Amino acid sequence: MKKCIFVFAIVLVMLSACATAARDTSPPANTNAEPEIVSEENGFNVITAHEWVEAVRAGWNLGNQLDARTERGESVRHMETAWTGEVPVTPQLIDYVYAAGFNGIRIPVTWQKAMDEEFNIREDWMARVREIVGYAVANDMFIMLNTHHDDEIFRLHDSEMEDSRRAVVSIWTQIATEFADYNERLIFQGFNEPRTRGSAAEWGGGTPEERANLNELNQLFVDTVRATGGNNAERVLVVPTYAASASAPAQEGLVVPTDTVPDRIIVSIHHYSPWLFALHTGENFTAEWSRDNNRDTDPIMNYISRAYNIFVSQGIPVVFSEAGAINRNNIDARIDWTEFYFSQSHERGIPVFWWDNAQSGEFGLGEGGAGETFGIFDRATVQATHPEIIEAIMRATETE
Repeated sequence: MKKCIFVFAIVLVMLSACATAARDTSPPANTNAEPEIVSEENGFNVITAHEWVEAVRAGWNLGNQLDARTERGESVRHMETAWTGEVPVTPQLIDYVYAAGFNGIRIPVTWQKAMDEEFNIREDWMARVREIVGYAVANDMFIMLNTHHDDEIFRLHDSEMEDSRRAVVSIWTQIATEFADYNERLIFQGFNEPRTRGSAAEWGGGTPEERANLNELNQLFVDTVRATGGNNAERVLVVPTYAASASAPAQEGLVVPTDTVPDRIIVSIHHYSPWLFALHTGENFTAEWSRDNNRDTDPIMNYISRAYNIFVSQGIPVVFSEAGAINRNNIDARIDWTEFYFSQSHERGIPVFWWDNAQSGEFGLGEGGAGETFGIFDRATVQATHPEIIEAIMRATETE
């Protein structure tokens, strides 16, 4: 059952009182207006992809929690915490994220570490994924569940496609069947950043061969989920461009799958831009960004405009399912960047999901230096580590 707003307020007060940090680390109160879509208990309300996207104010990624690329045969606990400092997901964390204003959550999951050679997924891993999804369901959040670091299984060269097709059918039949009874707020994302690792065009949109094969696998994903029936016959589904890239070849090369029901497909794109500010971890990064500098804003607007022109304006909804900017001890620039990025996307009907990899410290080069420091919530203490970023997201996505 969805928790009432006043209960969340009490929880936030208690968390704030327990905080040991010098500054206030509690998130802003969730002032989201309730979406028009209200699910009946154990019911499924038929909604379109447009309605799902419109209902998401702001999204947050659980990323690196269930997507760690560990060896097969590890314990569920290890597979869940290997990349997040040995801290498991708790219902209190998801409650807190929702209370901060995020009504959308993306749950990235790597499956190959928990399956055998015939793509059979371990029951204990599936059960844990279902338990964590349940934390979001308890808050009536809009949930995106995917396959994440499974590029070694979903390969895109002609010579590899027979095995890739078999993997898609097996894995997505199991996932879709497991979650078939969930309501319309849960949607499936077929692939994360499907690509050939280490290839020359890995992040530039791939080759014509790879893009054509991804289009085939996207179609197979849709067909496989629909074949499981029940709620999945009309559930909203998400397909990515090659590598989820915002580049012109990737976006222009995507063929949106045909479907048995209209308006149930969302396109997923990732872009961390400008690259040197938002994500680059090499020596020549920059910590400076200004909305008054076209060199800073143009990379963002070029990608947003391309997605809008190719898809949104043609009636195909888009979600930026990953975005964020590394902490480089530059909070003012990050606040400005966040508000600009989220507001420009929001104005064009594209919800954004902040990538949170549980690393909240300052980026640093060299031995012992933190890498991709996107974290805005501390998972151990259940506090906001960067409430200013959260506040910027909420200002940017506020609707009257």
